[in-house]
Amino acid sequence: MMRLPKFVYRTPRTIAEAVKIVADVGSEAQFVAGGTDLYPNMKRRQQMPKTVISVMRLPELNQLSGEGPSGAVIGASMTLTDVIENSIIKRDYPVITSAARTISTPILRNMGTIGGNLLLDTRCNYYDQNYEWRKAINFCLKKDGDVCWVAPGSSKCWAVQSSDLVPVMVAIGAKFRFVSTAGERMVEAREFYKDDGIDYMNKRPDELLVDIHLPPTNGWRASYQKLRRRGAFDFPVLGVAAYVRVSTGSGSDRITNTTRPNDPVATAPGTDMVVDARIVLGGIAPSPVQVNEAAQHLIGHPLDDDQIQAAAEAAYIKARPLDNTDFVYQWRKQMARQYTIRALEALR
Repeated sequence: MMRLPKFVYRTPRTIAEAVKIVADVGSEAQFVAGGTDLYPNMKRRQQMPKTVISVMRLPELNQLSGEGPSGAVIGASMTLTDVIENSIIKRDYPVITSAARTISTPILRNMGTIGGNLLLDTRCNYYDQNYEWRKAINFCLKKDGDVCWVAPGSSKCWAVQSSDLVPVMVAIGAKFRFVSTAGERMVEAREFYKDDGIDYMNKRPDELLVDIHLPPTNGWRASYQKLRRRGAFDFPVLGVAAYVRVSTGSGSDRITNTTRPNDPVATAPGTDMVVDARIVLGGIAPSPVQVNEAAQHLIGHPLDDDQIQAAAEAAYIKARPLDNTDFVYQWRKQMARQYTIRALEALR
């Protein structure tokens, strides 16, 4: 049986008290909400905080304000179940509802929070084992060792970012608000994640994620597709978030034909043209992978079969999974094409 190590448990009543505790204790303290990621990691001795600070009951972190037309703000300690069942999120941000519904199981979603999913530790077959197993292979670069068993010749950790909500937040342009004793700051989701399995977040240890700011729903739509072995419980071994914003191909927004071969073609009045697009891949690298080449195949064109196929091919080329999670990694690369097609077809 894997047991939790000893630690001091603190339950602050305000954000100011919470950030003061972590500032006083220092790097040996860690925030926790639902604990569905932290506590298993502590049992495996992957993370060993001496002080655990619960933020689950802070009122400010359990609220939702605003709605689609003006933008909404989700408290970081809202459980995934509450996010899924919230009528405003279901109506105005259905992509968040559908992505959250794919996370783990109903029991764990009752405890796990949206903030916890966005701060999820990176995962790897060689890292997500108990202490004795990892000791037997001489540990790994991410914890206690000096070699990455996925790519032994690399000086970088290749543990993958395995959150279902991260690709969605990057795709729709969400922002995260952090608070510490030094003040607060807002970080765009696309700038928050770093391509390093160890140092994977643009976050200081003393900062608390307070809420997630969603953009106004000004005509865009988004979808999410997840690849996993089982239909529930499993982490994604590939996730594809697709975002498009369209404009009717008439009037001042109409895109006209040019003589260059790759430029948009003229369309009849009333044709929906993609004016902005993002394709984001998750589960294949230490950070979400935004495929700008795929977006360029969509922008300035109608969302038709040819453009979807071209975008999917660009996603396939950009996807470079390694042998560090479930399934054969070459097949996961092939699925990047198919799941991009599915994500985009869901938006037509």
